[in-house]
Amino acid sequence: MIRVRTREAYEKEEAERLAPYAVCSGGSAGRVVAEPDHPYRTAFQRDRDRIIHARAFRRLEYKTQVFVFHEGDHYRNRLTHTLEGAQIARTLARALRLNEDLAEAVVLAHDLGHTPFGHAGERALAKLLEDDGGFDHNRQSLRVVDLLEERYPGFLGLNLTDETRAGILKHGQRFSHPIALPPETPHPSLEARVADLADEIAYTNHDLDDGLRSGLLRPEDLDEVALWCEARETVRARGEMPERVALSQTIVALMNRLVTDLIEETARRLDAASVDALDEVRASREPLVALPEECASKARDLKRFLLQRLYRHPRVLAMNRKAERLLGDLYRAYRESPELLPPRVRERFPEEGEARAVADYVAGMTDRFALDEHRVLLDPHERR
Repeated sequence: MIRVRTREAYEKEEAERLAPYAVCSGGSAGRVVAEPDHPYRTAFQRDRDRIIHARAFRRLEYKTQVFVFHEGDHYRNRLTHTLEGAQIARTLARALRLNEDLAEAVVLAHDLGHTPFGHAGERALAKLLEDDGGFDHNRQSLRVVDLLEERYPGFLGLNLTDETRAGILKHGQRFSHPIALPPETPHPSLEARVADLADEIAYTNHDLDDGLRSGLLRPEDLDEVALWCEARETVRARGEMPERVALSQTIVALMNRLVTDLIEETARRLDAASVDALDEVRASREPLVALPEECASKARDLKRFLLQRLYRHPRVLAMNRKAERLLGDLYRAYRESPELLPPRVRERFPEEGEARAVADYVAGMTDRFALDEHRVLLDPHERR
C-alpha cells in the first residue's frame, strides 16, 4: 500500500487524467529564477500556495468590489470575489479535464494589483500616470507577483511559473516590465481562459446579488433581463418558498446556467476544432472556451443592465467620485512631499522612478488604510 503521493506520482497521475490539450505541471516552462522542485507539491500547487500566503492577498479583504467595506458586512469585497471566482474556475476546469490548480492560481492572483475602491481607484491612477507609463490592474497584479512581494531570498516577488504569469497578464497586454514576460502566442491556455470567464461569471452574479441586497436594484427591475427571468422560472417550478430564499436560489440557478452552458459549448468547440494538443490550443485563432451565442447574448444584456442600473447608480457614482478624488489627493501629496512615504518606497525611486514607486504604494493600500492616511495627511484637524 502506497501511503505517500510524491510530486512525481501526482504529475504522472495528471498526465493520465487530464485532457491532452491541458497544461500539465510536469511540462511547465518553469520560473523566472530556477528553483528545486518540491517533493510533494506540483509547480502550480506551489504557485497557488504562494499567492494565498502573500500580503497582497490578505489585503483584498478590505478592497472594494462594488460597495466600500463600511457600507455593510455582507457585501462582497475583492477577497470574497476572488474566492468565488476560484471555486467556479475549479468546477469548469474539472469538468473539462483541465488543470484545476493552474486555473485556480490564476484567479487567486488576478486582482492582487487592484487599487483601493475598485475601478474608481484604477481610473484615478490611470489618469495620473498618463505620461508615466499608465496604470492597469492586470499589469499591476503582475508587478505584485514579480516585484513587490518580498518573502524569499534570492529573488523579488513570488517567482511564479510562466503559465500562471501569462494567465494573470490576460493575454495580449504588452507593456514595459522589468522582468521578461511569458512568450506571446495567438491564444492563451484553456486554463487561463477558464479563469477569465470564471471571474466574469462570479462578478456578474454576486454584483447582482449585492445590488438586490442593498436595495439599489429591485426584483421587478429585472423583468427586462431574459437570463434572470429564465432562472426565476426554474426556481418557481420547484414550489413555494420565502421570497428571500427564492431570490438567492434564482442567483444560484443563473450561475448554474452560465457554468453549464460554458462547459457544454467549450466541449462542442473543442470537438469541432479537433483539438488534441496544447500547441493546437495556443495556435488557435478562434476562442475555444466560450458560451453558446444565444446565452452569450443574454449575458451581455445582463451586464448592460448592471452597468446602467447598478454601476452607474447615483449612490455608486457618488462613492466613485469621492474615491477618485481621495486617491488623487494621496498620490499628489506623496509626489509633492516624498518624505511622507515609508523609506522602503523612497528607496525604489532610482530604479523604478518616483511616479511608479508612488503608484505601487497607493495601489497596494486597502480602502481602510487609504481613508485613514487621507485623514491624517490632509485633514488640518487630525494629528498623526
